[in-house]
Amino acid sequence: MVLVFAESPRGQFKKSAFEAVTYGKKVADMMGVACEVLTLGTVQDAAQLGKYGASKVLNIADTAYNDFDSQEQAAAIADVAKSRGATVIILSHSSTGKSISGRVAIRLDAGLVSGANALPTISGGAFTVTKGVFSGKAIAEYAITSPIKVVSLMGNAVKPEVSGQPAHVENITTSAAKGRIRVKSVKTQEGTVPLPEAEIVVSAGRGMKGPENWGIVEDLAKTLNATTACSRPVADSHWRPHHEHVGQTGIAIRPNLYIAIGISGAIQHLAGVNNSKVIVVINKDSEAPFFKAADYGVVGDLFEIVPRLTDAFKKFKANQ
Repeated sequence: MVLVFAESPRGQFKKSAFEAVTYGKKVADMMGVACEVLTLGTVQDAAQLGKYGASKVLNIADTAYNDFDSQEQAAAIADVAKSRGATVIILSHSSTGKSISGRVAIRLDAGLVSGANALPTISGGAFTVTKGVFSGKAIAEYAITSPIKVVSLMGNAVKPEVSGQPAHVENITTSAAKGRIRVKSVKTQEGTVPLPEAEIVVSAGRGMKGPENWGIVEDLAKTLNATTACSRPVADSHWRPHHEHVGQTGIAIRPNLYIAIGISGAIQHLAGVNNSKVIVVINKDSEAPFFKAADYGVVGDLFEIVPRLTDAFKKFKANQ
């Protein structure tokens, strides 16, 4: 059986949960087994996970799981995996998944591949998973030979697919030990799609010349329903909040479209964005390193190009 852990921060599912369930369903079909999904804490509309392939949704409705504790959640996931006889456990490669996947693997004496970017190949007893290595410059294959396997899935690696109907939700309990961490308060960024989950990202760098010019970037992002981001020098200069910093020392992303405005393309920045499916670069310096990594490039003054690009998108959308 394949067990998928579906994250539900503040009781709601994000796209990454639907991606993980879709991935789990496809793996289960390859293995000829069922795909079950585990949720923790108070969850809204858990039955909808059945639409993405879950044959059953298991929920531990203990409010103690509403606040994140990596030890507590890992213990619960491992306990359920053992009781259900799961041989493959799927998690999202989010901050939560990164915190608990290793703990789950240790508790189950399982092999782990973190950050998988495609479906595995299964041949006989071989279970081979691919992932990006060397900051996305190469793809490595990992054969998991242990009886139990743990895989965390990169965001945007699999498109969520509706393949079924709402599933039955079964409330269960666990004998796993409770955590010792007590959360007093949680502050999160609201109102935008988080960068790791964003399908379109509009990012800008020092070429903007100052925070007062960021309006043209936000206008373009709003028109495209995109999430905004920035380079490290911009965040370090406090032009933009640090949670928007993408790159090797910031957030690594893999959107379907990444638009880089006024960013030179230092290797540290490229390491965090080069898994984007399509990269568009706008820069007045034709020798900017970013153009070598770009799928499309525009050489010119961003203060002229970006507003014109925004207007063009608005006209295009108005005619749809």
